[in-house]
Amino acid sequence: MILNFSSPEFIVFWTSMLPISELRGAMPLAIVYYHLPFWTAFSFSVLGNILAGIFAVVFLNLLSDYLMHKNYWFNRFFSWLFARTRTKHGRHFEVWGRLALILFVAIPLPLTGAWSGAAAAFVFGIPPKEAAISIIAGVLISGLIMGGLVLGLINIPFASFSSFLKV
Repeated sequence: MILNFSSPEFIVFWTSMLPISELRGAMPLAIVYYHLPFWTAFSFSVLGNILAGIFAVVFLNLLSDYLMHKNYWFNRFFSWLFARTRTKHGRHFEVWGRLALILFVAIPLPLTGAWSGAAAAFVFGIPPKEAAISIIAGVLISGLIMGGLVLGLINIPFASFSSFLKV
Protein backbone atom coordinates (compact mmCIF):
# COMPACT_ATOMS: atom_id res chain seq x y z
CA MET A 1 0.00 0.00 0.00
CA ILE A 2 1.34 3.39 -1.01
CA LEU A 3 0.93 6.27 1.43
CA ASN A 4 -0.93 9.09 -0.30
CA PHE A 5 0.06 12.37 1.34
CA SER A 6 -2.68 14.28 -0.49
CA SER A 7 -5.54 12.01 0.55
CA PRO A 8 -8.33 13.67 2.54
CA GLU A 9 -7.78 11.25 5.43
CA PHE A 10 -4.08 12.14 5.67
CA ILE A 11 -4.80 15.88 5.55
CA VAL A 12 -7.51 15.56 8.23
CA PHE A 13 -5.15 13.48 10.42
CA TRP A 14 -2.38 16.09 10.26
CA THR A 15 -4.79 19.00 10.65
CA SER A 16 -6.02 17.49 13.90
CA MET A 17 -2.44 17.33 15.17
CA LEU A 18 -1.83 21.06 14.76
CA PRO A 19 -1.98 23.10 17.98
CA ILE A 20 -4.31 25.78 16.59
CA SER A 21 -6.85 23.80 14.57
CA GLU A 22 -6.77 20.48 16.44
CA LEU A 23 -9.91 18.39 16.22
CA ARG A 24 -12.11 21.50 16.11
CA GLY A 25 -10.75 22.34 12.68
CA ALA A 26 -10.26 18.83 11.37
CA MET A 27 -13.84 17.61 11.83
CA PRO A 28 -15.49 20.40 9.78
CA LEU A 29 -12.75 20.04 7.17
CA ALA A 30 -13.36 16.31 6.88
CA ILE A 31 -17.15 16.36 6.84
CA VAL A 32 -17.98 19.61 5.05
CA TYR A 33 -15.04 20.09 2.69
CA TYR A 34 -13.93 16.51 1.94
CA HIS A 35 -17.40 14.94 2.44
CA LEU A 36 -15.98 12.07 4.49
CA PRO A 37 -18.45 9.90 6.39
CA PHE A 38 -18.80 10.76 10.07
CA TRP A 39 -16.96 7.71 11.42
CA THR A 40 -14.04 8.19 9.01
CA ALA A 41 -13.79 11.87 9.93
CA PHE A 42 -14.13 11.03 13.62
CA SER A 43 -11.48 8.29 13.48
CA PHE A 44 -8.80 10.30 11.70
CA SER A 45 -9.47 13.50 13.64
CA VAL A 46 -9.52 11.82 17.03
CA LEU A 47 -6.47 9.66 16.35
CA GLY A 48 -4.37 12.63 15.22
CA ASN A 49 -5.47 14.78 18.15
CA ILE A 50 -4.82 12.00 20.69
CA LEU A 51 -1.32 11.41 19.31
CA ALA A 52 -0.57 15.14 19.49
CA GLY A 53 -1.83 15.34 23.08
CA ILE A 54 0.19 12.36 24.23
CA PHE A 55 3.27 13.70 22.45
CA ALA A 56 2.82 17.06 24.18
CA VAL A 57 2.43 15.44 27.62
CA VAL A 58 5.57 13.35 27.21
CA PHE A 59 7.60 16.11 25.53
CA LEU A 60 6.77 18.79 28.11
CA ASN A 61 7.66 16.51 31.01
CA LEU A 62 10.91 15.33 29.43
CA LEU A 63 11.93 18.85 28.41
CA SER A 64 11.23 20.37 31.82
CA ASP A 65 13.04 17.55 33.63
CA TYR A 66 16.05 18.01 31.38
CA LEU A 67 16.09 21.81 31.69
CA MET A 68 15.53 21.77 35.46
CA HIS A 69 18.50 19.45 35.96
CA LYS A 70 20.79 21.25 33.53
CA ASN A 71 20.12 24.90 34.22
CA TYR A 72 19.72 26.72 37.51
CA TRP A 73 17.50 29.47 36.03
CA PHE A 74 15.11 27.01 34.41
CA ASN A 75 14.89 25.16 37.70
CA ARG A 76 13.99 28.37 39.51
CA PHE A 77 11.49 29.39 36.83
CA PHE A 78 9.67 26.03 36.72
CA SER A 79 9.65 25.76 40.51
CA TRP A 80 8.14 29.26 40.74
CA LEU A 81 5.63 28.55 37.95
CA PHE A 82 4.46 25.28 39.50
CA ALA A 83 4.15 26.74 42.99
CA ARG A 84 2.32 29.86 41.81
CA THR A 85 -0.10 28.02 39.52
CA ARG A 86 -0.89 25.31 42.03
CA THR A 87 -1.50 27.92 44.72
CA LYS A 88 -3.82 30.02 42.53
CA HIS A 89 -5.69 27.29 40.65
CA GLY A 90 -4.86 24.00 42.34
CA ARG A 91 -8.11 23.94 44.28
CA HIS A 92 -10.12 23.42 41.09
CA PHE A 93 -8.02 20.40 40.16
CA GLU A 94 -8.17 19.05 43.72
CA VAL A 95 -11.96 19.27 43.80
CA TRP A 96 -12.67 18.17 40.25
CA GLY A 97 -9.61 15.95 39.67
CA ARG A 98 -9.38 14.24 36.30
CA LEU A 99 -12.86 15.45 35.36
CA ALA A 100 -11.55 19.04 35.18
CA LEU A 101 -8.90 18.03 32.64
CA ILE A 102 -11.36 15.90 30.66
CA LEU A 103 -13.87 18.77 30.46
CA PHE A 104 -11.14 21.28 29.62
CA VAL A 105 -10.09 19.16 26.64
CA ALA A 106 -13.64 18.16 25.64
CA ILE A 107 -15.33 21.55 25.45
CA PRO A 108 -14.78 22.88 21.91
CA LEU A 109 -13.82 26.46 22.67
CA PRO A 110 -10.77 28.46 21.59
CA LEU A 111 -7.65 27.74 23.65
CA THR A 112 -8.93 24.40 24.89
CA GLY A 113 -8.07 20.99 23.50
CA ALA A 114 -5.38 18.34 23.69
CA TRP A 115 -2.43 20.74 23.44
CA SER A 116 -3.79 23.09 26.10
CA GLY A 117 -4.81 20.11 28.22
CA ALA A 118 -1.27 18.76 28.04
CA ALA A 119 0.09 22.16 29.12
CA ALA A 120 -2.39 22.32 32.00
CA ALA A 121 -1.53 18.78 33.09
CA PHE A 122 2.15 19.69 32.99
CA VAL A 123 1.73 22.88 35.02
CA PHE A 124 -0.53 21.24 37.61
CA GLY A 125 1.81 18.28 37.97
CA ILE A 126 -0.66 15.62 36.84
CA PRO A 127 1.27 12.39 36.22
CA PRO A 128 1.76 11.72 32.48
CA LYS A 129 -0.20 8.45 32.45
CA GLU A 130 -3.19 10.02 34.21
CA ALA A 131 -2.97 13.09 31.97
CA ALA A 132 -2.88 10.94 28.83
CA ILE A 133 -5.98 9.01 29.90
CA SER A 134 -7.84 12.23 30.67
CA ILE A 135 -6.79 13.80 27.36
CA ILE A 136 -7.91 10.71 25.43
CA ALA A 137 -11.32 10.82 27.13
CA GLY A 138 -11.64 14.55 26.46
CA VAL A 139 -10.70 14.18 22.79
CA LEU A 140 -13.26 11.39 22.32
CA ILE A 141 -15.99 13.56 23.86
CA SER A 142 -14.87 16.56 21.82
CA GLY A 143 -15.02 14.48 18.64
CA LEU A 144 -18.63 13.55 19.36
CA ILE A 145 -19.53 17.16 20.17
CA MET A 146 -17.85 18.50 17.04
CA GLY A 147 -19.44 15.80 14.90
CA GLY A 148 -22.84 16.77 16.29
CA LEU A 149 -22.16 20.45 15.61
CA VAL A 150 -20.94 19.88 12.06
CA LEU A 151 -23.79 17.51 11.17
CA GLY A 152 -26.35 19.85 12.71
CA LEU A 153 -27.38 17.42 15.44
CA ILE A 154 -26.38 20.01 18.01
CA ASN A 155 -27.72 23.43 17.08
CA ILE A 156 -25.74 26.46 18.23
CA PRO A 157 -26.30 29.73 16.32
CA PHE A 158 -22.62 30.59 15.80
CA ALA A 159 -21.55 27.09 14.76
CA SER A 160 -22.59 27.05 11.11
CA PHE A 161 -19.72 25.17 9.48
CA SER A 162 -21.35 24.48 6.14
CA SER A 163 -21.43 28.15 5.12
CA PHE A 164 -17.92 28.72 6.45
CA LEU A 165 -16.23 25.98 4.41
CA LYS A 166 -18.13 26.18 1.11
CA VAL A 167 -15.92 26.12 -1.93
